[in-house]
Formats: sequence, structure tokens, C-alpha cells
Amino acid sequence: MKTKTQLFLELWLEARTRFTNQTENITEQDLLKKLAPSVNSVGFLIRHIGDVELLFTKNVFGATDVKVVAKTVIAKHDTGEWTNLQELKEYVTYSFDALKSIVEKQTDADWETTITTNEFGAKTKAEAFGRIVSHTAYHAGQLAIINKYGTF
Repeated sequence: MKTKTQLFLELWLEARTRFTNQTENITEQDLLKKLAPSVNSVGFLIRHIGDVELLFTKNVFGATDVKVVAKTVIAKHDTGEWTNLQELKEYVTYSFDALKSIVEKQTDADWETTITTNEFGAKTKAEAFGRIVSHTAYHAGQLAIINKYGTF
């Protein structure tokens, strides 16, 4: 029988393919695409997914060694600086690895622990993890639409 951690990890890894499958085919030019009237570009969304994964790693799961400056969360809009595809891919690889590493350390009891954040209040770790799974999938959908229909 699988542990809760194994099951949650499988769920997240599968859901995250909605994002990672797209990043394989994105070009540096695609990073500039936007879908009016939105001000957020493909590059911004990629960076934002990484920012929020790192925030979850640190604030929800307690990985104190993770350093994050969540520029997209701080700015709350696209500042036009996310135009280097290699840097963005490395950043979301780092955010993935950091979150995966801390999730793998959770015990079954840990998932029922209540944590409190300024962003969403008190939640169990399991509930909070549902937020990161849905957050990435939500923005992956936006990314697909912007990349398909957006312009420069």
C-alpha cells in the first residue's frame, strides 16, 4: 500500500505535466506573447509558477534553506523582464526539485498538520498542497491559451 506522500506526489507529478509538456516546446520569442487585455506574458507565467512553488516549499513545508524572491508575486504584474528561456527553464527546474524534495520528506501525519499563511489562512498541508497543484494547472491553462492565441 502506498503512503499518503507517495499518492500526493504522484498526483502532483501528473498534474504538473500540464505545465512541463508545454515548456518543452516554448521558444524564446514565445515568452513575449500576451493576450489582450492581459498584461501577463508567457515568460511571466513561467516565472510565476516557479515563484509560487518556491513559496510553498518554504512557507508551507518549512524548507528554511530555500531562498526565494518571488518577483512576480511582489510586482503583481508583468514587468517585462522574463525573456530568457534558459534562465526560466532552470528556475522552474529548481522550484520543481525543491518542492519535490521537501514533499518526499513528509510523513502521513504531516499531511494532517495545520499550517497558517498570510495568503490563504489555516489549512492542513494536504489542503495547501491541493492549492499548489491547482495553481500550476490553472496557470498552465493560461499559458497554453496565451501561447496559442497571443501576440507580441
